[in-house]
Amino acid sequence: MRAQPQASHFVGGSYQESRAGTPFDSLYPATGEVIARINTADDAIIEAAVQAATAGQKIWAATPPAERGRVLRRAADILRRDNHALSVLETLDTGKPLQETLVADAASGADCLEYYGGLAATLTGEHIDLGGSFAYTKREPLGICFGIGAWNYPIQIACWKAAPALVCGNAMIFKPSEVTPLSALKLAEALSEAGLPDGVFNVLQGFGDVGAKLVAHPAIAKVSLTGSVPTGAKVAALAGEHLKKTTLELGGKSPLIVFGDADVDNAVSAAINANFYSTGQICSNGTRVFVHTDIKEAFLARLAERTSKAVLGDPLDETTNIGPLVSRQQFDKVMHYMQLGQREGARLVCGGSAATVESFPDGYFVQPTVFADVGDDMRIAREEIFGPVLSVLDFTGEDEVVRRANDTEFGLAAGIFTRDIQRAHRVIDALQAGTCWINTYNLTPIEMPFGGYKKSGIGRENGHAAIDYYSQVKSVYVEMGGVEAAF
Repeated sequence: MRAQPQASHFVGGSYQESRAGTPFDSLYPATGEVIARINTADDAIIEAAVQAATAGQKIWAATPPAERGRVLRRAADILRRDNHALSVLETLDTGKPLQETLVADAASGADCLEYYGGLAATLTGEHIDLGGSFAYTKREPLGICFGIGAWNYPIQIACWKAAPALVCGNAMIFKPSEVTPLSALKLAEALSEAGLPDGVFNVLQGFGDVGAKLVAHPAIAKVSLTGSVPTGAKVAALAGEHLKKTTLELGGKSPLIVFGDADVDNAVSAAINANFYSTGQICSNGTRVFVHTDIKEAFLARLAERTSKAVLGDPLDETTNIGPLVSRQQFDKVMHYMQLGQREGARLVCGGSAATVESFPDGYFVQPTVFADVGDDMRIAREEIFGPVLSVLDFTGEDEVVRRANDTEFGLAAGIFTRDIQRAHRVIDALQAGTCWINTYNLTPIEMPFGGYKKSGIGRENGHAAIDYYSQVKSVYVEMGGVEAAF
């Protein structure tokens, strides 16, 4: 097996195996090949990780913030040094094209570690002058954070959770998705090589039962999940039962609004990025593309023309730009929605079926698909598909499209294209979404907070905002005079 790790888990600064764990396979989605066999975490390895994190966190919290920052920046350098090997591993585990993983996965994770490493020495409190007496605040760690990753951006998500947690002085136990268990172990290696004390970052493998045990564990102070809305609801309920702090980055059915004065080629580029990048498996994707009737047919023609040039093929070939879906389960789900869209009466512009890729007959490939004349009540316009399925909806008026764009339980992201700068800001202000773009889509620099409204999540990742979700503020009043009492 060409991607077999030394052992299933990384605990206390070294690889560890769980003797009583249930084995499961990691598959290469392009071929169905078993690339690694992993054991789920048993109770003994879970407790070992908690004990290691408890001990490591005390050492790490006492480490000067500037030194914490140096460790994170060294880890960033290691990820960049090993970027090609990490990108190949991520491609094998997810099926995403190497063309993408070389720039969007470990490299993005390195940017995150570097950013928070640079913030480390600035995480200070404030002095509050009370006229002689005074107060001051301190920003302190929470303790042990538990991170739960998703399968679409495994190492990036691990970094998005680990970096702010670690810079604040916390320890983290991270559980990657069972679908993509491999690259988080490499992040643990990099952090250890960079000088992170043993036990401060641990990786445990497993399914929902392992996650539930850690969410409920009394030593865990904070839970951060990236996943679906149903999974988020379960985690939030369990965390709430135990009064754990939570950050939830969940799903979306985001609108991308293209007004009649938009640059059509730029809008088409954004629609492609918002639906077909990563084979459509991105939570913030703008899968409801509202296009003004004045330019709809021109938009569709250009979109179909450019989509026909997509290269499906060997994910390890850097000329490939669309790979397979991550799993058979995801393939079946996406195929169901492609068939459902046609049954619901949407006009199929292109795609709509499985894709045959030479030399990869067992791969989970599907055609990038565009539906037009989509109605607001169609299931393809209301439910998160998580695949390369783009729905184009007509509109004529600004108020109308804002109302329809907001008519969803989700609120993760939104984007608009227009040359009218006043309209751009007016519409963005009216959209119920946490992460928005004007004249672009799906750019998520680490400096910018990321998260959603409504059922798309709780809290924010990235930027200075994430610090508030991985730390707590202690207030101290200092009396400089005498103390009076009633008796």
